[in-house]
Amino acid sequence: MKYRKLGAHGPVVPALGFGCMRLPILEGNDARIDEPAATHLLHSAIERGMTYVDTAYPYHQGQSEPWLGRALQGGYREKVLLATKLPSWAIETRADCDKYLNEQLARLQTQRIDCFLLHCLKREWWEKLKTLGVLEFLDQARQDGRIGYAGFSFHDDFSVFEDILPAYDWTFCQIQYNYMDENYQAGARGLRLAEQRGLGVVAMEPLRGGNLAKPLPPDIQQLWPVAAHPRSQVEWAFDWLWNQPGVSLVLTSMNTPAQLEENLRLASAAQTGCLSEDDLRAVDQVRSAICSRAKAGCTSCQYCLPCPQGVAIPKILSYYNDRFIYDDRKSASIGYQFLLAPDERATSCNECGHCEEACPQHLPIRELLKASHLELGAS
Repeated sequence: MKYRKLGAHGPVVPALGFGCMRLPILEGNDARIDEPAATHLLHSAIERGMTYVDTAYPYHQGQSEPWLGRALQGGYREKVLLATKLPSWAIETRADCDKYLNEQLARLQTQRIDCFLLHCLKREWWEKLKTLGVLEFLDQARQDGRIGYAGFSFHDDFSVFEDILPAYDWTFCQIQYNYMDENYQAGARGLRLAEQRGLGVVAMEPLRGGNLAKPLPPDIQQLWPVAAHPRSQVEWAFDWLWNQPGVSLVLTSMNTPAQLEENLRLASAAQTGCLSEDDLRAVDQVRSAICSRAKAGCTSCQYCLPCPQGVAIPKILSYYNDRFIYDDRKSASIGYQFLLAPDERATSCNECGHCEEACPQHLPIRELLKASHLELGAS
């Protein structure tokens, strides 16, 4: 296992971290973790150097943290950097911050969270948390030893990321980042900005929920360079991240021993500068070819904003495109239903036509919003 620093002031971390959001489950029920299988995977990963372990309050319908607390008994807790996240959406008072942290400490059977994040920050929740005193809470929790390093995970536009970075003495941040999401949310600009400020960057969704590990259509697959030792789809995705010095750690979930073995093999060779200029051009070509499968030609220029009704048009069309680009309705629906506020969804559209008048691509946005909701909205 290769190792890197988590920013200028963080600990040394493995190149690959163990995510506890998509563990082996029983009978297709996300709340029923296959504990023997998941625990075996975790112990094997830790013993091979994958010592950064990440969970969160809602993962596996609230069962991930309690399982992890049990799985880290018998000396494993002392071998890992344990990361979990404050459920930002659930905080209504300053006291809630302590209530949830103390509950998480109990669920994880530990006295300290090594790497503690504010979960899923977007503007609405960030503004609320600041008003409620979450930054003072982080100071207190660091002082009394309940948490070690403070960070945040992020799901909003780059401008919000710019606001959050200087607001606190963060050690690290966690962003959705992969070769398809180079300019999505915080993106490459956020990575560079975090690096300039000395923050470590944890790259989540390196395989975009597993979509970048799937076989590509033959016409796209042939765009990869021919080499003596061809890279797998997973290897291209990981190497694209490890190639960048600003990426401190790649966080991924695994649910089979074969996935663990492949990931450990790749992490043992992780290094910056591992891709040539030809390799990077090939990634650009593959990205463009994959994007050609999109249903809406939205470039996220945001000329359609602000919508008079508050509809988050570019985000909705992005989720709609993702559903077809990756043939993954579930992940796109989760983004549409969970990461957007109710009044930001397509159902708030009153068909005023303001967006279509402003769209430089001349898209039929009103019809696309209807199609998006039919495809991604709750049934």
